[in-house]
Amino acid sequence: MNTVKTFFLMVVLSALLLLVGALLGGIGGVIFALVLAVVMNFSAYWFSDRIALKMTHAVEVTENDDPELYSIVREQASLAGLPMPKVFEIDSESPNAFATGRNPNHATVAVTTGIRRILTRQELGGVLAHEMAHVGNRDTLIMAMVATVAGAISMLAMFAQISAMFGGMGGRSRDNYIGLIVVAIVMPIAAAMVRAAISRTREYQADATGAQTSGDPLALASALQKLEAASQNKPLKVAEGASHLFIVNPLRGAGMAKMFSTHPPMEERIRRLQNIKPNF
Repeated sequence: MNTVKTFFLMVVLSALLLLVGALLGGIGGVIFALVLAVVMNFSAYWFSDRIALKMTHAVEVTENDDPELYSIVREQASLAGLPMPKVFEIDSESPNAFATGRNPNHATVAVTTGIRRILTRQELGGVLAHEMAHVGNRDTLIMAMVATVAGAISMLAMFAQISAMFGGMGGRSRDNYIGLIVVAIVMPIAAAMVRAAISRTREYQADATGAQTSGDPLALASALQKLEAASQNKPLKVAEGASHLFIVNPLRGAGMAKMFSTHPPMEERIRRLQNIKPNF
């Protein structure tokens, strides 16, 4: 169900991009929008992981640096049937974790130093199972592509804003001028809503997959409960554009309107996990 919903929402997001292109320049605008999306997606495919790690100030650690963490990551990767990812650490008291990488063979998981202080080994295992689920489900690539398409829409909206300020491109008619206003104001909002909805869907799926591979959904549910409370008391200093990567919203602004939230309601995530039967 989550996969079908994700596919539908990605179709909607792509349609928004094409509509923006059409409103800006007809067939030529559609072609330009497609080219822009291809270029941005190519860049995201190759560089999104490096950008994410740089934005979060994550530092790679070796097995000698942290053998226990490596042991838990290796265990969850094995349970998920995935290659061992690279392991990074973020120096922050705010407890959180994320995964990135274009495919399972080029994956990275990152945890904050704070997460190690509040979770048990089983709970941290549940968190890393969730992150490995993102890797196995190709969510890291999906969300990078979604972000680039939404970014392309925002970029075209900026062009529309500039054009509208100068009375439209090439002496447009009143209807076309209204089209520019729609592109400039409505489309970025619609794209942000769709992007957030896709992110929430992938979080639900990663919870379910991680619970199945680890065999301990209650450990993940317990971890989420602790992380939600602690991360709100100690928000992680990270760019808003990277906040969707984390297992719980790292920003204090979690009270934002539900339709723009990149994370599902924590109560619902925990309820779903508690309804999954453990595999032991």
